[in-house]
Amino acid sequence: MTATTHADPKELATIASRIARTAGKRILELRSAGVTVAATKSSIVDMVTEADRECERLVVAALREARPDDSIVGEEGAAIEGSSGITWVIDPIDGTTNYLYDLPVYSVSIAATVPDTTAFADGRRAIAGAVYNPCNDELFEAHEGGGARLNGAPIRISEKRELATALIGTGFGYTVERKREQLEMLGRILPLIRDIRRLGSAAYDLCLVAAGRLDAFFEKGLQPWDYAAAALIAREAGATILGRDDATPPGEPLIFVADPHLASELRAVVLGHPHD
Repeated sequence: MTATTHADPKELATIASRIARTAGKRILELRSAGVTVAATKSSIVDMVTEADRECERLVVAALREARPDDSIVGEEGAAIEGSSGITWVIDPIDGTTNYLYDLPVYSVSIAATVPDTTAFADGRRAIAGAVYNPCNDELFEAHEGGGARLNGAPIRISEKRELATALIGTGFGYTVERKREQLEMLGRILPLIRDIRRLGSAAYDLCLVAAGRLDAFFEKGLQPWDYAAAALIAREAGATILGRDDATPPGEPLIFVADPHLASELRAVVLGHPHD
């Protein structure tokens, strides 16, 4: 098979958007028929549904048809080696617990990434991506250098700089140990901000930062499929993305997303060493 060397980010974003919409419509159809829990992962409350698996199969098949030489990594186990240098990172349903309970905050996330050891902890950088919330028909998408859009219209972060009036999103893990760590962080930041929102889909949360509906987001323990597409969308909307420290790329250890000044101050407080 001949390697697919052409990788125009705008074209890749178009592919991601098209497939995310198709997959999102399918998971809505499956939700109306009822949800079956297929397995658990890190704990008994970390679930995988049959819809997660069907949606991932749908996305993989569509990507293989559109870009047969690309690699694919999916949350539910997809692992395909390609030769093009492009790796698609996909989350078929980000917000599975919301999906199970029929809470309308979940999304399909699809990102095209390239190797970059300085960008994120997993060694990849997204150059195109889409996040689709089928419950309210919101498609967020971006390609590197092209800005960010919601249903085709440009979006921009709130540019909030004051921690005291910031509305901040976060999320919690599924193990007892991770929840205790996150509770400690939350205790440090909550008294100093306007309020916290915990919606249950990190990909959607990051897109809300991009659209100015949240002022910032932070979380410990996210995996590449949680943030790959949405972090690009937030960055293209003007956000800075920080890791635990300047020597550690953002990702699983920690990720902070906000206006540059707010991101730095948020990180300092969450980690217990606020600026003087």
